[in-house]
Amino acid sequence: MAELHQTSFNPNHHLGCHPLNLHEKLGGWQPTPISDNAIPYSRFTQASFIDGTIQWKRERSFRRKTLDRSLEKISSLTLPGADHVQEYLRRQYRQNARPATIRSACTALMLFLLFVKEKGVTHVEMITRRCIEAFVENEQDRNLKLSSVKGRLQTIYAFLRFLVKEEIVHPDLVLRRITIKLPQSLPRALTPEDTVKLLSVIDHVRDRAMILLLLRTGMRIGELLDTRINDLDLNEKTIKIYEAAKNKIGRVVYFSDDAKEDVVVWLNSRDHRKSNLFYGQGGGRWSYSAARVRFIKYVRKADLDGKNYTVHCLRHTYATDLLNAGMRLEVLQQLLGHSSLNVTRIYARLTDKTREEEYFKAMAKIERDQSDGHDQLDR
Repeated sequence: MAELHQTSFNPNHHLGCHPLNLHEKLGGWQPTPISDNAIPYSRFTQASFIDGTIQWKRERSFRRKTLDRSLEKISSLTLPGADHVQEYLRRQYRQNARPATIRSACTALMLFLLFVKEKGVTHVEMITRRCIEAFVENEQDRNLKLSSVKGRLQTIYAFLRFLVKEEIVHPDLVLRRITIKLPQSLPRALTPEDTVKLLSVIDHVRDRAMILLLLRTGMRIGELLDTRINDLDLNEKTIKIYEAAKNKIGRVVYFSDDAKEDVVVWLNSRDHRKSNLFYGQGGGRWSYSAARVRFIKYVRKADLDGKNYTVHCLRHTYATDLLNAGMRLEVLQQLLGHSSLNVTRIYARLTDKTREEEYFKAMAKIERDQSDGHDQLDR
């Protein structure tokens, strides 16, 4: 085999995106650059010359990295059924589950199996309905949100169904499922006054562009953080979401003139070599936790920290404002990317101008009738 020659350049900058096969040995020869404009992002980060062929090294995807970290975490613990958990996570990866889904499944199963291990369970075959009930009670006693407890319970049952198909546990274990009823709480949206206060204290061009885009597009924070420069169209004032963060349904969202102004300011100051619209210190995808910290900073600066506003409240605010402006629910459903109109109807409970007008019209009549009655008694 010929000696391995490592190159210090990215061959994509010179050769395009296709591997180059040469019959003659290339040795240390490097091609002449076609253009000085480097491609800002490439999944191929390194190439080696072996026997006249450029060998491409592919960077691991974020999903793959998430799976590998989850597998390492499970293998580092002595859990009952650890091998089954790892195979379940691999199956999720093969089924194209999102990184967040793989990560949350790993956390839920790890906590559950650690809990039942303390109760004396050494093999998954020993898991009973009582084990699941005790785990749910334990999570509730830890004051976790009911939605989080329900999500972990769903993950446990999905894992148990996997074990049933593999004929490892008895099917009766998943027949009578434990259910958790969640309260139907209203979405929390910023009032118009609070929105003005929040925007008035943002002093960073990147943060202002991010927060205003969330307010004007209704995007989920994960969708915005995944947005690349090529997904943005300033002329049409649109952002293409090729795969939604939650249900993987693609859609196009629109943004307003004021959001466009702030985005342009950010585009003129950002690093043009980065492919993501918003990026972290290392140049990669800006993390949710970092974006959340910035949002909470401005909430506190605007003296709104007592109102429990979160980044997701910006999406609720977007939906509420559009309904107040008269937008039909069916149109809002498409803009929000909801699979079901029933999900969008939640916002109709929060704000409904027709209902409001009918109430005050009826109440005015009641007040008039009562006032006339008092007048007749006074005569």
